[in-house]
Amino acid sequence: MLSKNILFENFTRAKASKKIKQNLKNILSEKNQVLLSLSTEYKNKYNIKKIKKKVFTRIIGMGGSILGSKAIYSFLNNTTNKKFSFIDNLDTNIKSDRQKYFNIIISKSGNTLETISNVNILLKKKDKSIFITENKKSQLFLLAEKLKSQVIHHNNFIGGRYSVLSEVGMLPAQLMGFNPNKFRQLNNLIKNKKFLNSLISNVNSIISLSKNKSNSIILNYDPKSEDFLEWYKQLVGESLGKKNKGFLPVISNMPKDQHSVMQLYLDGPKKNFFTFFSFKDNSSHKINSDFLLNENKCLKNKSISEIKFYQKIATQNVFKKRDIPYRSFDITKRNEKTLGELFIFFILETILLANALGVNPYDQPSVELIKKETKKQFN
Repeated sequence: MLSKNILFENFTRAKASKKIKQNLKNILSEKNQVLLSLSTEYKNKYNIKKIKKKVFTRIIGMGGSILGSKAIYSFLNNTTNKKFSFIDNLDTNIKSDRQKYFNIIISKSGNTLETISNVNILLKKKDKSIFITENKKSQLFLLAEKLKSQVIHHNNFIGGRYSVLSEVGMLPAQLMGFNPNKFRQLNNLIKNKKFLNSLISNVNSIISLSKNKSNSIILNYDPKSEDFLEWYKQLVGESLGKKNKGFLPVISNMPKDQHSVMQLYLDGPKKNFFTFFSFKDNSSHKINSDFLLNENKCLKNKSISEIKFYQKIATQNVFKKRDIPYRSFDITKRNEKTLGELFIFFILETILLANALGVNPYDQPSVELIKKETKKQFN
């Protein structure tokens, strides 16, 4: 068990490591802005009382500027009645509509090409907008001044993919009706021995596996966790993929992918380690027994959630027989605390892995090269 709401099964050969334990102590003692944002000591740089809540809220951003808030909305969607939409890519079919929106426009640099493009297509004069960006004369900062819109300072020392529990993710979360401090669980988790021991042995296992396995396959049985796992994909990809190090995170939707790539996972190249991710939803629809044939009577009164659970257990049993390495996360309750624990677990995991691999977890130099090359194409 990782915590009260998260059942965690580690890799079979997971062992604790004194070196990783010491690295974790060192990291936690740094008190940098990323870690500070994970705790209740972090002070939001906005006053929620001065922000009028609107019916239709639209968030415009790219990558870490929007993936966190999108993950929060999807994961906790059944606990909020607020309406949010997310613009996080360049879509040739995108167009403005007649709806009046409250826009939250997010870009750390203030110069993100895709965000600027979408803003200039979608914004209308009757819209109200807030900008979250660094306090410097960027393109979006200047646009905010022109529109006389409020600018919320994006912490200079927190990169996009680590910003979910800062203003970037917590302002949208608060407008959704959630409490930021319920997400910020670091203070409690560093006192939780089970959490810390699971984290340390888990990181040690991944380091060992990464010596001959280059793909991290996430078998996701919970549709509401898909956006959270997209957030995780960026976190791992940009933080660890340097100096010919790292591993490729792939999200596989289950049981759909049972009928497409599972054959490859079981009998293909042995370059993968796996993460099972699931939520037992007791409210899911049950099978209509009136149409069951005798051969399918085992499905009588079974819910969709139960069927997926049995499929997951069956897959894990086959993995064990084939000696395929996996870990699993089973979510038992959806709330801010649970999601905050997941965010913090994977952030700490990623920083520890970067430390062990000898790479900087906070930069993305090759992505910057593409941005520069794109500018050349326009010229």
